[in-house]
Parts: sequence; C-alpha cells; structure tokens
Amino acid sequence: MTYETILYEEDGPIGMITLNRPDDGNMFTATTCHEIRDCINEIRRETRTRVIVLTGAGEKFFCIGGRKDGMEKTTLYAGTLPTLDMYESIERLQKPVIASVNGFAVGGGHVLHMVCDLTIAKESAVFRQVGPMMGSFDAGYGTWYLEDIVGKKKAKEIWFHNPKMSAKYALELGLINKVVPDDQLKAETRKFALEIADRGAFALAAVKGAFNARHGGVSGLSRVTHDLLLRAYMEGEESHELSDSFGKKRKPDSSKFGH
Repeated sequence: MTYETILYEEDGPIGMITLNRPDDGNMFTATTCHEIRDCINEIRRETRTRVIVLTGAGEKFFCIGGRKDGMEKTTLYAGTLPTLDMYESIERLQKPVIASVNGFAVGGGHVLHMVCDLTIAKESAVFRQVGPMMGSFDAGYGTWYLEDIVGKKKAKEIWFHNPKMSAKYALELGLINKVVPDDQLKAETRKFALEIADRGAFALAAVKGAFNARHGGVSGLSRVTHDLLLRAYMEGEESHELSDSFGKKRKPDSSKFGH
C-alpha cells in the first residue's frame, strides 16, 4: 500500500502506520485522515497482522494537530477536516492499536493517541490540549474519552487551562500506559506489540468490541454481535438445521437447537 502522507509496513504480526509529515509537525490533513481510514480498512480485511502501531516520523513530533487548509467553504462535510473518519476507523478495527508517541502529541494529535487502545511514550514526549487557545475544539472523542481516562475535573482542566504535560505526569494521570527512555521507544514498542500479538485474536477483538460498545450505541454493540458472534452461530448445528428446514419447507428439528 502506497500513500502520500503516511507510511505503512508490516513486521510479522505488527502493522506500522507512520504519520509522514515531519516538516509540519506530522499534522494531519484531509488526505491524511482519508489515508489512515483507507489503510485501516485494508487492515481489517486481512489476518496477517494482530496488532497495529501508530507513530510519527522523525524524533520530535508524534502529531501536533490538523491542517484545515484547502477545505471547501461550506459548513457541510466537505468543509470539515475529516478527523472522525480517522478516529472511527481506529475504533472499529478489531485489532489493538498502540500509539507510540515519539515527541509532541498536541491538539488533534493528543486526541489521536487517546483514541488508540494503548499509548507508550518516550520520556521527552509532551502532551497538551490546545484547542481553546487557538480557536478550535474537539467536543466529542477529545472530551468524552479524556473524561473516561482521567476523570471529569482533570479533563476539564486539560481542556480549559491547557497545561503542558510530561510523559511522566501523563503516566501518573493514567493518560498513557508506559514511559520508556527516548532511545528505546522503537524497541520497547515492538516488544509491547509482540507480547499483545501472542494473545488470542478473537478474544482481543471481543474485548475491544465490548469496550467500544459503551460509547458506540447500536453500532458499537453490533461490532460485537454481528462481526464476532454471527459467523460462529451460522457455523453451528442450530443455524444449519434452520437453514435446511426453511429451504426444504419442513418443520425444523428443535432437538438440534442450543448445542
């Protein structure tokens, strides 16, 4: 898969997505949002990878937000940076996604790491939410998910007061999972990812689906019941008996139900 603003490569069971705009803080554009969505949709359709890592190119920036340049002058979809497409694709993916924060995670980049299932960061990484300082906001994933992670009062402080947070402080808040020395981030991320890849793929998908169902409503619940349970049911004796009896216009044998 070849893209304009991201890189994608596979390392055994690990799929690595890299935001590849280091000269602009790895800020995502409309193209980036669509490319991450499209890349993840491709990942959904294969079973080679078990866990995905999302990071930024270079040593300074994970991602410092989004560029709204080039949007059409409309209040409809074409005039909005399609960040939700990117976030939703990460949520729907039935594989764990690890944010490997290699520098500044600011604004939309801060929301991006939160949407990922897990976050590992190097010691010098900086986390900050700056929307209200610069005429922007994220009144969805960036607020609800932050409240879930750090609690309402602290989440409001992060959004209203916009403090800079070190990786150590972010870890103390529960905002991230691991902090490692700067020169060990890639190796420790790979080790972390490989350990998760050894877990049961179906079990991980079910657990992720259950977490996401809380916020996802009918869509979130369907990701568990349809995506994970329907195939298993259709391969069972009950489904086969019902399908066969319906096709042959006969009464089904209920002794074959519930096994």
